[in-house]
Amino acid sequence: MAEEAFRCGFVAVVGRPNVGKSTLINAMMGRKVTIVTSKPQTTRHRILAVRTGDEEQIIFVDTPGLHRNAGRAMNRLMNRTAVSALADADLALFVVEATRWTDEDADVLERIKSSGVPCIALLNKIDSVHPKEQLLAAIDAMSKRHEFIEIIPVSARKRDNLDVLAATIRSRLPESPPLFPAEMLTDRSPEFHAAEVIRERLTVHLRDELPYGLTVQVEQYSKERDRLTIHAVIWVERDSQKGIVVGKGGQMLRTIGQEARLALAKQLHQHVHLELWVKVKDNWADSEQDLMKLGYESP
Repeated sequence: MAEEAFRCGFVAVVGRPNVGKSTLINAMMGRKVTIVTSKPQTTRHRILAVRTGDEEQIIFVDTPGLHRNAGRAMNRLMNRTAVSALADADLALFVVEATRWTDEDADVLERIKSSGVPCIALLNKIDSVHPKEQLLAAIDAMSKRHEFIEIIPVSARKRDNLDVLAATIRSRLPESPPLFPAEMLTDRSPEFHAAEVIRERLTVHLRDELPYGLTVQVEQYSKERDRLTIHAVIWVERDSQKGIVVGKGGQMLRTIGQEARLALAKQLHQHVHLELWVKVKDNWADSEQDLMKLGYESP
């Protein structure tokens, strides 16, 4: 019997904000590659997560959630990033909540249809669907919206049905040798990951719209013996925001710094020394020039 050919390809994970795209990718990878919070638009960048098996290499492309209200330069850039990732993919995973369909979901589906990319629909968060008979109606409704390759109910959080998803993805990838080394997990640098972990803790602790008006830039990332030293700047748009991030007596900044340091130390298995500063750059999220300087990419 002939040996089965190796398969490899790019799989764009798309959907509206906060449907569980990053949680799904982390679950498929078996480790944390991209940050996750309960707030929409946590993912701002195109991030590759590379899963290599004996017979396939699946290159997941985590994308910002596609959304309608793209008035600011950063939001427009995030939308372009998601659409560009979809256009370059061999396969799309369209993530929706199992029993909730919104106008933004419909917008994303129109983008998928326009791209012509073969698509698997994922009905996520099935662990919260009761009674389970509701899933049959959700699958039927989804089947009438587009000719999907498959419609697969999953729970990214509980890792339900992900083995079925992995097998389905593999069967649809082109025959190709691996594009990345087997040991590679992501295309992003350690500095990028450190900045994202800090931003994750900021997003968790800060309320309302403030997390969308800040970003993190690592200025120093150096190793000496068994210690990693990281210096990072938290950029905000207004002086009033700086005060909120620092907190009374500096308490908020200390809490965020401590949690980020512990998270990085646990993930990297080494001692981490982290120093944070908060600086103001007026309306940076409305300037594409500032966005480029702060590490955002224009597709």
